[in-house]
Amino acid sequence: MASPVLKQGFFVVLVLTLSVFQMVSASDPDILTDFVVPQNVTPDGNFFTFTGLRAVLPLDAPTAFKLTKVSQAEFPALDGQSVSIAVLEYSALSLNPLHTHPRASELLFLIHGSLEVGLVDTTNKLFTQTLQAGDMFIFPKGLVHYQYNANATDYAVAISAFGSANAGTVSLPTTLFSTNINSRILAKSFKTTVPTIHTLKRGLKPPMA
Repeated sequence: MASPVLKQGFFVVLVLTLSVFQMVSASDPDILTDFVVPQNVTPDGNFFTFTGLRAVLPLDAPTAFKLTKVSQAEFPALDGQSVSIAVLEYSALSLNPLHTHPRASELLFLIHGSLEVGLVDTTNKLFTQTLQAGDMFIFPKGLVHYQYNANATDYAVAISAFGSANAGTVSLPTTLFSTNINSRILAKSFKTTVPTIHTLKRGLKPPMA
């Protein structure tokens, strides 16, 4: 069961991260109205309220890496507001694999545990850091990055804010090896063999039910 401090910190971080991204320039285009309402919707207080994160609380120890995002798709009132968030829960030794967000930078705030994070810039320079609870880390828009909980006994929880209502996520393992890119193309790209590529592809397939 999460401590009162952890739960209080959760909501404080939500307010802080949302406020930060509303004050900075974001990647979403400006809108010409106060807010965007989907067709056949009459806005009221419920339209501006999202309750989907109630299921995340209390923040018990996760059994695997878990991502709960709140973007325009989950919360339509975010359309045009240039902001979204995600709650990231990391079990011991779990990884958020290499990925990018093509439409927004990501501001990560760690509220429990520790995380090893890294990003690679466009000169192929790797930047890494070990975060402790209370630390923040910025992943610039479009750059490849990851997070890893190297602790073998404790979980970690972070909240990420994005400067877009729909930041998008491009997972490198999935994009490269779980789509229909020809294995010969991949083998030549990685200077390896087709059987090696097939092994990687098999490793990314979900287990049979």
